[in-house]
Amino acid sequence: MYDRLSLHLPRQFCELPLFPFPASYPDYPTKQQFVAYLESYAAKFGINPMYNHTVVCAEFDERLMLWRVRTTQATGMMEDDVEYVSQWLVVATGENSEAVLPMIDGLEEFRGSVIHTSAYKSGSKFAGKTVLVVGCGNSGMEVCLDLCNHNGYPHIVVRDAVHILPREMLGQPTFRLAMWLLKWLPIHIVDRILLLVARAILGDTSQFGLKRPSLGPLELKSLSGKTPILDIGTLAKIKSGDIKVRPAIRRIAGQQVKFVDGRSEQFDAIVLATGYKSNVPCWLKVYGNTADVPFAVEEFQYFFS
Repeated sequence: MYDRLSLHLPRQFCELPLFPFPASYPDYPTKQQFVAYLESYAAKFGINPMYNHTVVCAEFDERLMLWRVRTTQATGMMEDDVEYVSQWLVVATGENSEAVLPMIDGLEEFRGSVIHTSAYKSGSKFAGKTVLVVGCGNSGMEVCLDLCNHNGYPHIVVRDAVHILPREMLGQPTFRLAMWLLKWLPIHIVDRILLLVARAILGDTSQFGLKRPSLGPLELKSLSGKTPILDIGTLAKIKSGDIKVRPAIRRIAGQQVKFVDGRSEQFDAIVLATGYKSNVPCWLKVYGNTADVPFAVEEFQYFFS
């Protein structure tokens, strides 16, 4: 996790059951505060996480009617394998377990440094360098802002249409406002309200290479899982020219990056803000086959009935 990371959603929407955040925490806790919160939660409820263990395989033994979960732990030069056997298995690994590394023609030949945002810590090591950030999600936008704050020269690749919303609207967090409006109004009306307020605050983002999708931000999220960007200052840097927007990459040759619009530019480093994916299909076995995540809940009904 990078140094400046804070929650993008208000703390009330990130709380665990029966354990609110401390009242002294800000609306958007820092990563240090969030880690402290998780540690306090574990201590209060007597949870003892086993860190640095990797699940290799979780498989239901139909003969015993029990789950077998095999894990491995690196200890020095050796690996310790442990198998757990239990009646129940709860998979709560989320959707962001493993970094997504895109296929970009020539990326392996790039002569500068290439890192994923999962390994990015701070823009301090990129001071004075021209950096290409690939991916226009919340992480990519925040990394660009961090690079600016450390005197780097970021460019961001934006391939698709994207919704950018101010993090706060009408004096309160945008997400909180949206959730309140959804109690009374249909989603397409709430989207229309959010976009009208966003345009009044941010202006027309399309003139900076940031076109909006045809679907509204909440409807798009519900249908595709694509999260809108909550702006924390990056858009102002784009408007000022401190952050430059670029289209999709055609190919990379040496330190030259060629874009689909015909432009070619040289970069010192590339940061892949290309998101994460679930790794559950790699280790969760159902009836002897790798689980298909979209149908995992249907499969588990057999075991939980």
